Amino acid sequence: MDFDLHLLFQKSDLIPVIIQDAETKDILMLGFTNQEAVELTMKTRTAWFWSRSRQKLWNKGESSGHFLHVKKVVTDCDTDTLLYLCVPQGPTCHTGARSCFFNDIWEETT
Repeated sequence: MDFDLHLLFQKSDLIPVIIQDAETKDILMLGFTNQEAVELTMKTRTAWFWSRSRQKLWNKGESSGHFLHVKKVVTDCDTDTLLYLCVPQGPTCHTGARSCFFNDIWEETT
């Protein structure tokens, strides 16, 4: 595949990346990435991000052992967001939850 990664970062140096379970299709987390992190992700086959709080690259799982094994990388129609289809090795959330999305805010009731 000869996709030019520079196309992803024309609007911003950081773009969002959605992490989806490759098997269940559950949304596991959202992070931010730069071009170097995307390149590392494709090279190592594990998800790399740019930590906005620590201002550095980080490999999800480097301290916890809960790596995200990336099976596919997809971009959206505007080429400014990524989707990683992953097989998680343990829980994705730093709280120990399977997904980072578990705090209900609102739900339509009938």
